[in-house]
Amino acid sequence: MSEIVESIPPRLQEIIEDFSWCEGREKLELLLEFSESLPPLPEWLHDQRDAMEPVPECMTPVFIHAETEDGRMAFYFDVPPESPTVRGYAEILRKGVEGASPEAVLAIPNAFYVQMGLQQVLTQQRMSGISAILAHMKRLAAKELGKQATSEAEG
Repeated sequence: MSEIVESIPPRLQEIIEDFSWCEGREKLELLLEFSESLPPLPEWLHDQRDAMEPVPECMTPVFIHAETEDGRMAFYFDVPPESPTVRGYAEILRKGVEGASPEAVLAIPNAFYVQMGLQQVLTQQRMSGISAILAHMKRLAAKELGKQATSEAEG
């Protein structure tokens, strides 16, 4: 388990631990709190919404925009308010990897969420949403790494 913990950004590890201490319905309440704290899409991204990356594996329309500044990533999400579970997943991941390097995002174990115990209160179909969002974030992180490598090679 320590190997898994070492590959999870510290803030995401804190969130995982918060969930692991909760029991039953408390896990759903905490997920709802995360859902409610997902910030709206920033105004400057509204015009770019159609160019944002959709997560095709999600039944809910989820769009993600990623940026890297000084080697640190920031993710922006657009998830409908009527999808609180998916909004909660997005906020867990957004907050958990905020400021992490693309390499750190890529190193997150695909099944990190099992440690949270959400599978005790959500169906497997619902659990697949967090996997799909993380997989998409990893694709965006890999794309950012590619941009960095290209600019370093040109510089």
